[in-house]
Amino acid sequence: MWAFGCGVVSAGWPSLDQVPLALAGVLLAGPLVCGTSQAVNDWFDRHVDAINEPGRPIPSGRIPGRWGLYIAIAWTLVSLAVAWALGPWVLLAASVGLLLAWAYSAPPFRLKGNGWWGNAAVAVCYEGLPWFTGAAVMAAALPDWRILALAGLYSLGAHGIMTLNDFKAVEGDRRMGVRSLPVQMGVAPAARFACAVMALPQVVVVVLLMDWGRPWHAAVVAALLAAQGLLMLRFLTRPRDLAPWYNATGTSLYVLGMLVCAFAVLPEVTP
Repeated sequence: MWAFGCGVVSAGWPSLDQVPLALAGVLLAGPLVCGTSQAVNDWFDRHVDAINEPGRPIPSGRIPGRWGLYIAIAWTLVSLAVAWALGPWVLLAASVGLLLAWAYSAPPFRLKGNGWWGNAAVAVCYEGLPWFTGAAVMAAALPDWRILALAGLYSLGAHGIMTLNDFKAVEGDRRMGVRSLPVQMGVAPAARFACAVMALPQVVVVVLLMDWGRPWHAAVVAALLAAQGLLMLRFLTRPRDLAPWYNATGTSLYVLGMLVCAFAVLPEVTP
């Protein structure tokens, strides 16, 4: 939802007649496409949830039979219908997001089983695609290349953010055969890698903002990155314990930088 809002801002403030489009886009990015991903994940993880979280709707029987699968399919179709109504570029972005949502949880792909692919899919769906969608809804066209560059860079950095969520379940992932990055690389190397992946795209963003004649925006993003660096130093001392803490602090600074960048490329209004 935040990334979608950044997309809206980066393409220009919505006029009064565009507000319904923006609200429809919020509905699409959040309850529909993201909701579909959750429904798909709940269905294909129902056997694991029966062991770990038996009170969830599917394993508890409150959603009986194959209704969990039917809900996931129905929500996919509703998402595509809303995306189609918002234009071809929005339909393209939503289609990619929905494909990744199914591939993340469903066999034979089940991208969540490998930290490289699964984290990449989630990062793109949480940052790049919603940003693209917000801009496409407002512009009713392919967004400016600068918007695409920023969305891509922040998606790349979000791969590291997704890795933060894997530190809490290293032993369980090993037993279940889930090859998260902490399992593959070890906890300490994975923590250092996640920090580098989060930081380096932001360095590129600062350089781009300077090149685009936005020194003040570049300075703010650089300051936010410097603050993240200080927080990363503490996180690296105990990554398994401090990953939630860093998510609440460093990741918040990361997404604030996204909004700063959205304002940086905001089209100038000529009188």
